[in-house]
Amino acid sequence: MPALPNCPTCNSTYTYEDGALFICPECAHEWTREREKEEEKVVKDANGNVLNDGDTVTVIKDLKVKGSSSVLKIGTKVKNIRLVDGDHDIDCKIEGFGAMKLKSQFVKKA
Repeated sequence: MPALPNCPTCNSTYTYEDGALFICPECAHEWTREREKEEEKVVKDANGNVLNDGDTVTVIKDLKVKGSSSVLKIGTKVKNIRLVDGDHDIDCKIEGFGAMKLKSQFVKKA
């Protein structure tokens, strides 16, 4: 038996299948397998190139680092990015700064 997907709304693992629909008993969200494929997020850089996990990107604008007086300079290369859901859709480690989240609109694929 194939594993059922988690609910895209509340991430519940208690989903069940009813005919062509998947249903979440916790939040009452209903969706189809086709809709699940459509909802897969595609992350693009500032130039419209599709980004993938493990890509190397370059910062295209000086960015202030929240909670610090330092600035992430234009042209900084960021290696081995990881795509995540949320407002800041890139999770990475930058040499000299440590772990950081970036918005894809401020980077370009290297």
